[in-house]
Amino acid sequence: METSSRWTSWWRRERRERPGPAGGDAAARLDLLLGAARAGFPVAPAAHPAGYRCSCDRVGCPAPAQHPLSFAWQSQATTDAEQLARWLSRDPEANFVTATGRAHDVLDVPAEAGVLALQRLEALGAVGPVAAVGADRYLFFTATRGTPQDEDEWWTSALDSTPDTVSEHPGLRWHCRGSYTLVPPAALPDGSEVRWLRGPELALPDPLRVLDVLTDACTEVGAVAQEQWLIG
Repeated sequence: METSSRWTSWWRRERRERPGPAGGDAAARLDLLLGAARAGFPVAPAAHPAGYRCSCDRVGCPAPAQHPLSFAWQSQATTDAEQLARWLSRDPEANFVTATGRAHDVLDVPAEAGVLALQRLEALGAVGPVAAVGADRYLFFTATRGTPQDEDEWWTSALDSTPDTVSEHPGLRWHCRGSYTLVPPAALPDGSEVRWLRGPELALPDPLRVLDVLTDACTEVGAVAQEQWLIG
């Protein structure tokens, strides 16, 4: 809390000469991002909405406002509060992504399955941080499978998903090593947002325990074909 207050106060002093809603919004966003950083989630700046389009220069961007600004996002991703404040100072509207497979993984499901799974995980006492991506998707943050020194110990899964292949996984997606997701707070071109439903201060649950609940929920709502979530 001390770190959050210190950097939020710094932000307000820096923006005092530029009054208006952007300054206050950015201060609140910085506070939320610092909460993710305290949880150990490494973050990097991402594109943001520019009207109904993406702020990047790419014509026909396939993931508007949902991708990093730099190809070096993996090396940029950090939990350093000073760096987060600098990034937001340069671009107060920026979204942020969190690099998965380091401190955490993310299991990403359609919202209908997510609502059902969240209720069940809370009943089991196994819920961790959960975010909603507009009205379409739920993001369940879990402990990571890690990065084993022996590559033979790295088991593959049909659930593994990177942003370039998300269209191939309309149901359950597993973001792990080499992938990323948006981290709250983030704005989307349709006017919706990415927001916390259960905050990053919660302990990260075991991914396989969460996976069991999510696969059952996806099956019940018909969100994914069975072969798409078999581990192999």
